[in-house]
Amino acid sequence: MPSDLACQDVSKRFGRFLAVDGVSFSVPGGSFFSILGPSGCGKTTLMRMIAGFEDPSGGDIRIDGRSVVDTPPNRRNVKMVFQHLALFPMMNVGENIAYGLRCRGMGREEIRRRVAAVLDRIGLPGVAEKQVHQLSGGQKQRIAIARCMVLEPDVLLLDEPLGALDLKLRERMKIELKLLQHQFNTTFLYITHDQSEALVMSDRVAVMNHGRFEQIGTPQDLYHAPATAFVAGFVGDTNRWDAAVVRTEGDRIAFATTSGDAMLGRWAEPSRHPAVGDRIAVFVRPEAIEVRRGAAGTVDGGEVNRLSGTVESILFNGAASRLLVRTAAGHIVEADLPQSGAAAGIAQGETVEVAWPAERARCFLAGAAAP
Repeated sequence: MPSDLACQDVSKRFGRFLAVDGVSFSVPGGSFFSILGPSGCGKTTLMRMIAGFEDPSGGDIRIDGRSVVDTPPNRRNVKMVFQHLALFPMMNVGENIAYGLRCRGMGREEIRRRVAAVLDRIGLPGVAEKQVHQLSGGQKQRIAIARCMVLEPDVLLLDEPLGALDLKLRERMKIELKLLQHQFNTTFLYITHDQSEALVMSDRVAVMNHGRFEQIGTPQDLYHAPATAFVAGFVGDTNRWDAAVVRTEGDRIAFATTSGDAMLGRWAEPSRHPAVGDRIAVFVRPEAIEVRRGAAGTVDGGEVNRLSGTVESILFNGAASRLLVRTAAGHIVEADLPQSGAAAGIAQGETVEVAWPAERARCFLAGAAAP
């Protein structure tokens, strides 16, 4: 059975600096859990405590319900894949994978059998005699994982392992890592600052900021229902307006942006309630915005925000394009442009209307939002 992992109120201080601030979460056995956050938010420190390389200043770390806080790294059945993989260049592929088994005193024939079996499982049979420098970047990645998985760890920790790969290989490896995790049915804990990695591969994601978790949820939860301004700004592409509350009616908010536009939105923080005059941050996804030729018209039913602007730039990205529209107030609005329909063929310099339902404008009290 795959192993559960749980952290309970884990913290870490370096002198007066609080790197990890009372973090609690649990990872069901056999799932893929990611910690997503900007550089310096504390995610690597948290992973090092789980691995045993750092001692927590407080809290508990449990694997299958047993505390491992007082267990040294070499006695925890936890393995780690680093960004630079740390393969031994003086050993061939088979020797790299066999290293941990030899350290455990396993017999030669059993080692040979296990190395061959794990190479089959990662789709690289017959490469045991190759030298590390003969492998592609993706092959090295899989060998680094195989070196860990041959030891049958309870938990595999992955510290930004795709960071050194080029973009095309990184995209392919995201899919391969997810498939490998399913194949080995092992608990994966993955840390990254790259939202696309976390959203594509993970069953659940924790968004970390300044040593704390802002939100834990499925990738869909984080994208469609962010709990804080930071998560709304950090996960996925988004438009942001700074504004002040003009009127509240339940979770419906009327507000005025700092650029002078009057808009409507939906309140997204049920634990806090805004008052007239409160400063808020408003987020709208580019795919929620409809673009039409011509200046903003009248509302044709429902609560819809409409602005006029000029197409300042068109960013082509293969299957989709994105318009950058500068409104009369000088604000840049990003909107996804469909490849067919009335908006297709809009050109730079045209006057357009951008519109979106009030329901799609998510409002938060102004605070530490992601840039």
